[in-house]
Amino acid sequence: MQSIILAAGMGSRLGALTAENTKCMVKVNDVTLIERLLRQLEEVNLSKIVIVTGYKGKKLQDYIKTLGIKTEIVFVDNPVYDKTNNIYSLYLARDYLLTEDTMLFESDIIFDDKIIKALYSDKRETLAVVAKYESWMDGTVVRLSDDDEILDVIPGKDFDYSEKEHYFKTVNVYKFGKTYSIQYYVPFLEAYIHAVGNNVYYENVLRILTMLDNTGIHAMRLNGEKWYEIDDIQDLEIASTLFADTELQTQMFQHAYGGYWRYPKLLDFCYLVNPYYPSAKMMDEMKASFETLLTQYPSGMNRNSLLAAKNFGVEQNHIVIGNGAAELIKSLLSYLSENEKCGFIRPTFEEYPNRCKKENVVIMNVSYPDFSYTADDIISYFSEQKVNSLFLINPDNPSGNYISRENVLKIADWAEKENIHLIVDESFADFSDEERNSIIEEKVLQKYPHLIVVKSISKSYGVPGLRLGILASFDTNLITFMKKDVAIWNINSFGEFYMQIAGKYKKDYTAALKKYRAERNRFISRLKTIPYLRVIPTQANFVMCEVIGKQSKKLTELLLSEKEIFIKDLSPKINDGKQYIRLAIRNEADNDRIIEVLKILEE
Repeated sequence: MQSIILAAGMGSRLGALTAENTKCMVKVNDVTLIERLLRQLEEVNLSKIVIVTGYKGKKLQDYIKTLGIKTEIVFVDNPVYDKTNNIYSLYLARDYLLTEDTMLFESDIIFDDKIIKALYSDKRETLAVVAKYESWMDGTVVRLSDDDEILDVIPGKDFDYSEKEHYFKTVNVYKFGKTYSIQYYVPFLEAYIHAVGNNVYYENVLRILTMLDNTGIHAMRLNGEKWYEIDDIQDLEIASTLFADTELQTQMFQHAYGGYWRYPKLLDFCYLVNPYYPSAKMMDEMKASFETLLTQYPSGMNRNSLLAAKNFGVEQNHIVIGNGAAELIKSLLSYLSENEKCGFIRPTFEEYPNRCKKENVVIMNVSYPDFSYTADDIISYFSEQKVNSLFLINPDNPSGNYISRENVLKIADWAEKENIHLIVDESFADFSDEERNSIIEEKVLQKYPHLIVVKSISKSYGVPGLRLGILASFDTNLITFMKKDVAIWNINSFGEFYMQIAGKYKKDYTAALKKYRAERNRFISRLKTIPYLRVIPTQANFVMCEVIGKQSKKLTELLLSEKEIFIKDLSPKINDGKQYIRLAIRNEADNDRIIEVLKILEE
């Protein structure tokens, strides 16, 4: 068996990275694509490797000669690489297809070693490697029979999203048997070139062949093996993350701050949302308006603050809506005097203290074992350590410590008397067992003019992609400042429509929270059976655990690299010499999955 690699393309979408190098010389984690592929091919018994070059062909050939590849390498030049597509590159190497079985690769694909080994050892003569279609994929897809025969090859222009559940994406890795090439592929390739031209794709020939009977084209389905096609710099970044070593991969995921839908197999136990809301009916209503929402401008701040006021039962001039709570936090901290002393209870959500001058930050450190504290603890500490603003995350993140509504108002009473701004972030309060947990009420705001309440709608309502948050206060000077400080169109039409229809689904939201609390109790009871975890009590949609006898960093890396489960390593944040992790609480199936994996790691 031999191999053909198509490497003539310019890779113009990679910009400066391919200005002086061909596409396959781009590096993924310090190794070029072509070197990685050639070393993978060295692991199987090939007679030769045929490489079709074009753009920067001489430079590529010289580079390959420095790699010390033992398998014979033959170069074929495509002099019109800039005027043709991959069908012509394969056409130039067609004579090699006639001599023996051939594995065919495009040089901009990165994949697991085991894919080549599986393809090489598969007894079926002619195969296309395929993967179940996922949202990040683009280009040619196929339909398969139950016995993996390719029934239809569908180019990207004919993709029907209503049929996506039946599609498999071609990985652009193939095996052509010699007999198949002689009888079918090469004759049709030559005929297609002469009839249609050379600026198309070689998959077009496969599409024609699938229309014939008994041509024997089958698929080799992937089962979780990693691969990625690199066309632009975003593809390169994702591929670098997928194929990084364990430690680097974990760091890359930790610094991505989301976008994990690009990794469909990833189970995200790091970021925090409600798994039981929105309801299916609410999502159907939003989908029904998708085209309108996509093509129409949203309303400006005044109208959207009216929507927020309606949803949370306060006056319009006492609430501001944001592009996530993060936008509001930034604006709020820019309003407070830069010389104000700001009080925090740590460990906590660091977005607030990170936006304050370090010399003005006053910390109440909460001690081991459960990082718990009460309203009296806060009042006692900050009565001695004077501050102008006091920040309370309730429930706190990452500990999950919760102060009841009654006791939050007790702190508000004290703060009002002391002329202290009390900023309460109740983004996780709805998950608490206390039925009446929110302090966003008009009469509460009026009673405590120094009170400022922040709420992330992403967390409780399960819509992080909409980027919604609100801030409420009786301080109209603050609200007016913030409405001018943020962009007039700071939320999009999808977020606005969500706020418009949210009131119809209050019963669904209440039911979702009830279901969530029950699942949290079940999940925590199961976590407590794992000997190396000490579960810290929580009222939020996450749980903090002390890790005993293991390193949290290694546990985090192991879960991500081997099980595709992403958790939060808290040890660097807590920094008390002990080991901690934080787990989001997801739905029953996902929670059972991580419990199963954590139990395996007992051994």
